[in-house]
Amino acid sequence: MSLITPVILVGGSGKRLWPLSRESMPKQFVPLLGKQSTFQQTLLRVADRSLFGKPVIATNDAYRFMCESQAREIGIEIDILVEPSRRDSGPAMAAAAAYTRDLGAKAVLALASDHLVIGAEEFLAGCREGLAAVEQGGIVTFGIPPTEPKTDYGYIRPGSEKIGPVMKVAAFVEKPNAQKAMEYIAEGLLWNSGNFLFPPGLLLSEMARFEPAMAAAAEEAVAKARRADSTVFLDATAFAKAPAKSIDYAVMERTDKCWVVPARFRWSDLGTWDALLDVGHADSAGNVTEGPVEIDHVRNSYVRSDGPLTAVIGVEDVVVVSMKDAVLVGHRDNLPRLKDVVQRMSDGKHRAATEHAVMHRPWGSYQDIDRGERFRAKRLTVKPGAKLSLQSHNRRAEHWVVVKGIAEVTLDGKVMTLHENESTYIPIGGVHRLANPGTELLEVVEVQTGDYVEEDDIVRYEDIYARV
Repeated sequence: MSLITPVILVGGSGKRLWPLSRESMPKQFVPLLGKQSTFQQTLLRVADRSLFGKPVIATNDAYRFMCESQAREIGIEIDILVEPSRRDSGPAMAAAAAYTRDLGAKAVLALASDHLVIGAEEFLAGCREGLAAVEQGGIVTFGIPPTEPKTDYGYIRPGSEKIGPVMKVAAFVEKPNAQKAMEYIAEGLLWNSGNFLFPPGLLLSEMARFEPAMAAAAEEAVAKARRADSTVFLDATAFAKAPAKSIDYAVMERTDKCWVVPARFRWSDLGTWDALLDVGHADSAGNVTEGPVEIDHVRNSYVRSDGPLTAVIGVEDVVVVSMKDAVLVGHRDNLPRLKDVVQRMSDGKHRAATEHAVMHRPWGSYQDIDRGERFRAKRLTVKPGAKLSLQSHNRRAEHWVVVKGIAEVTLDGKVMTLHENESTYIPIGGVHRLANPGTELLEVVEVQTGDYVEEDDIVRYEDIYARV
């Protein structure tokens, strides 16, 4: 067995890294460390075609275009398996196992898209070591030797049985308190990275043992899936029958066929701001800074700005994250409460709780410039060759001004071309489309006027991206 099919799981909203990570653009698509996102880094980690096959991305419809775009940026071809609803990692992995088994895969490597791995050769060596247990009918996980008593990770207790360096799993252990975590380290337990290597047929048969409804729903969702080029849309009705449960609870903690590779690479799930402080390049006072920031008499802190110049003076053990539309300031000891704070802001309908200032779409992006009663101003950026859907609005009119590039405008069946400094008006109810026929980015300032200017006032007639 020489080829592994990577399955990369792309989901979640990353609330513990707000405001950098939000529902509209979660942490796996954001350059947390360096210029590439963790999703792109994960793709590059499995780019050796002597060991890995074409990656399969398991994600939802909202993120599939970002997956396509970021994979294209680094020149990697992918297949996409679209989940019609969020059912946790168990159904997602079951569907991915059924899909890859039908493709003829003998071994599947399921990876989270938002983890940090340092040590490319060590990672590849761990995958090769794990194949030995897979060939003998095992499900393999990657255990991380702890560097400190972490309380936000699950642990793995290795057993005595071995296949080379790979050890049989004696037990998975829940997240401990601080005292227990210290005991676990002394006893030789490993962190559970949540990444797995397995024969797809074996994972499905084990799931059928423990979660038959989940296995049956996944099989049916794949069998009835709709295919469009390299994208596979799982059947929504079938997939909804799967109980929402993580793969750990569904299979891994119940099977007797699990093995663990003690990893020699450095790993982090990048789940908190503290994690970025741990893996970043700290100064002599223990501070990690990113972007236009200035600090004075600051210790053991993470300070980042993705927008305005930010100055921090005379504090320690804090996290400060400054963006164009939202700011986080918190003591590191209290950061576990951030997830609940973000949920309260979301419940209170604060747009910035879930949406970034820049909203990405398959055709490009838009950003609010200003908004008030009965108006909203936006900056639209349309990729070369891309086009928005043919659409109309019931409660707003739009004024478009081209500031860069060439725009092709369709309005009520007539097509016109606009160049820089030219404009047009789209009345309420007008059936219209904006497209970029050029080879450079198109930038348009859009001013909406009416008694309702939210995104859901839209009727689509045609859409090349299969949105509804």
